[in-house]
Order: sequence, then C-alpha cells, then structure tokens
Amino acid sequence: MTEEIFRQDAYAMRCEASVTAVDNDGIYLDRTVFYPMGGGQPGDTGFLRLQDGSTINISDTRKDGASGKIVHVPEGDAGMDLKGQQVEACIDWERRHRLMRMHTLMHLLCSIIPAGVTGGSIRDGSGRLDFDLPESTLDKKHLSAELNRLVDENHPVSARWISDDELAASPELVRTMSVKPPMGTGRVRVLEVKDVDLQPCGGTHVAATGEIGRVRVRKIEKKGKHNRRVNLEFVD
Repeated sequence: MTEEIFRQDAYAMRCEASVTAVDNDGIYLDRTVFYPMGGGQPGDTGFLRLQDGSTINISDTRKDGASGKIVHVPEGDAGMDLKGQQVEACIDWERRHRLMRMHTLMHLLCSIIPAGVTGGSIRDGSGRLDFDLPESTLDKKHLSAELNRLVDENHPVSARWISDDELAASPELVRTMSVKPPMGTGRVRVLEVKDVDLQPCGGTHVAATGEIGRVRVRKIEKKGKHNRRVNLEFVD
C-alpha cells in the first residue's frame, strides 16, 4: 500500500518517493503527497521530478478500486521504464489549497443546515451540497452571513481516528445519506471543526476556518421533491 502522507499532513507539498510500478493506468509510488479523488474532492495535479531533472506532469490522481493503490495519472505516455527510480512528487499547491478551503467550507455548511446530505461536489473555487429538504426554507443572504461568521471566528480544524464501534454508537455523526464512511478496518477518520462540526471525512482540510476567506452562497436550486442544492463560491 502507498504511504499516504496527505493523511497526516495536508500541507506537505512534496516528498521523495520510489516508483513501485507503471501500467496503462498510471504511475504508482511507495509514498505520496497526492490526494486521490474521493469524497467529492478532486484528485491532485502536479508533477514528478526525475533524477535527471526532467518532469512528468500529473493530470489526475485516483485510487484503484481493486487494490486500493494510489494511481498518479500522467499527461501522455510516461513510459514503462520508471520502476525503481527515485522521484520527487510535487503537487500543484495553489490548486490543492483552494480545494482544502472549499472542503472545510462544506463542513461549515453542514453545521448550519439541519438536514441529511444527499450529494455534493468540490471544484477549484466552488462547490455544492445537496440536502434532503422537502420545503425551501433556505435563504442565500442568511447562509452567507452564517458561513462568514464561522470563518471569522477562526475555529481550529483537526482530524483524528475513532473505532468502528464508536461510530456505530454515534450514527448522528454520519450526515451523508447515500454514501457511508468505509468501515471494516477497525477505525474511521473524522474531521472536527472545534465547537462547530464533527463527521467522518478522509479529505484534506485547512488548519483553521479563518484560512477559508470570504465566501458566499451563489445559488440555491430545487433538484427534486426532497432535494435542495446549495452552491458556494469564494468571494476573493
């Protein structure tokens, strides 16, 4: 399995690694700072720097469903002779940081809308969450004001692990209705925004809400009889 450095340190921008395999899907490393697509968060982009100084651009990062290994998807053909080489793995930090800010913002939105989450998506600079709400009781200005209040309060954000049994004993922690957190390994990663929100999450996040910056609710849409979609974006 790949050592997932981003799980312990979301601010790690690069790392030294060894190429363990290359196939038609992409490049596999023994350790990486690249976050693979999951939980609504896109996979990281960036590049691998080879020992001769040349680089291979990485256009996406995914996790192989069968093996659980992280696949670094190159732009074009990376060549099959990389196995065993030492590389420096470098993410596009500016993009990653925007995704981290937006992902943490999604957790703030969950904290102020008392409804189950039926879907969501994070993009570079924007994002959305769908809520199980039969009636339209949401107001753009109110939600924007509440989100910016939580940003200004600069709540600390941290991740920790709890056991499968602890999660089973606290089902209210799971806000998503269609996707359940992975269980079976004995532990589940949870993301805590102090005094605001606590729920399972495997994504990358900022260290405090003040890092998110100014935000606004761009649009609220009706996407079904019991579905309201809240679209968010950064102001700056």
